[in-house]
Amino acid sequence: MRRVFAVTALTGMVLAGAGCADRDDDPFAVGFGSPAPAATSAAPAPTATGDAGVCARAKQSGSAAVQTYVSKLAEMLRAGGTGDEGAAGAAKRDAEGALAGWRDVLREQSTRAVDPRLRTLLADLATEVGRLGTDVQAIDETEFDRLQQRLDQLCPA
Repeated sequence: MRRVFAVTALTGMVLAGAGCADRDDDPFAVGFGSPAPAATSAAPAPTATGDAGVCARAKQSGSAAVQTYVSKLAEMLRAGGTGDEGAAGAAKRDAEGALAGWRDVLREQSTRAVDPRLRTLLADLATEVGRLGTDVQAIDETEFDRLQQRLDQLCPA
């Protein structure tokens, strides 16, 4: 049961920077608004044509992946608790697949980023996501939270 709480905490942490969904008609939608230019900052905001799209794609893929990841981890833990190893294994593969897809999108978007800081950050996030796996106790929430905060700074919602 402690692992389910850890999964829930991870979900809250990852989605905390997600903002509100663009679709007001869907109360269960989790999404990201279009990135807005920074009002004031020491660092320039991403370019409107290049990095805004990179930011949007990275955040959208993260939102979808986290939803799938958390759902499948919960399935895996429930199935493992009832002794259904087949269902647990399938849920684990699906959770890992969600992470792999997110990692691949982050890597792809890092090559498209114009801002070198955003390029580096997305590559770092891809590495961190690649390390997550399905061992809830091994997740480095502090490092992931730090990277998420940097993404929020470079990609304001």
